[in-house]
Amino acid sequence: MQLPLFQVDAFTDSVFGGNPAAVCNLEYWLPDEVMQNIAKENSVSETAFFITVDDGFEIRWFTPELEIDLCGHATLATAHVIARHLQPSLNSLKFHSKSGILTVAVEEDLLTLNFPSRKPIPSSAPQIILDSFKEKPIEVLKSRDYVLVFDNEETVKNIIPNQELLNQINLDIGGIVVTARGDVVDFVSRFFTPQSSIFEDPVTGSAHCSLIPYWSEKLSKEVMLALQLSPRGGTLFCENLDERVLISGKAVTYLEGHITI
Repeated sequence: MQLPLFQVDAFTDSVFGGNPAAVCNLEYWLPDEVMQNIAKENSVSETAFFITVDDGFEIRWFTPELEIDLCGHATLATAHVIARHLQPSLNSLKFHSKSGILTVAVEEDLLTLNFPSRKPIPSSAPQIILDSFKEKPIEVLKSRDYVLVFDNEETVKNIIPNQELLNQINLDIGGIVVTARGDVVDFVSRFFTPQSSIFEDPVTGSAHCSLIPYWSEKLSKEVMLALQLSPRGGTLFCENLDERVLISGKAVTYLEGHITI
């Protein structure tokens, strides 16, 4: 069996930047084990699979280790594949997912994700997480992910977590976000996933479901610009809509081909 496969760099306007995602267009759902093996073989942080349904598309996301409930950059990459390669007449896309209905607006070179808001609440992190960072956060919050807030961008940029220590914990599908106010943008972040084959995620759209409502309240702003400070880097245009958030970004195609299984 041959299946179409794209690889897209999301939240960037140039290849080798942003977050790479594989996108596979299916006629019907394959067995979960097969999709998991494809994701493992692709060796990028997420592989998105989608099928066409009457009112849009169904989408699922797999890391090399497991299926997850929400992924921003792979949804952006999937919208890019559909809007730029498969159905360029579409200017709005509707996805059915494990996190409910997700929509993507297509406008020139920007794709805008409409995602659920996941406002983090004050929390206490496990001591092993705090011990994994030399720097001490000024605030700790929790949604799906732990959110550690630091006092400046430079700290976030230069932070080096103790991966060996963090890998002793299991956060299921969650991760650890480190964030701070930005110097030239509204806020910056990085994202780490213990026990994952890709420890630092280059650009994490789903984490911004928590970062947007948090920073919107802190900065008293609804529209914001964010940077993820991974080595590849990524730019996200953000807007807070109370129960929903808008996350906009660009994407570029790196690869188009087929896989044989």
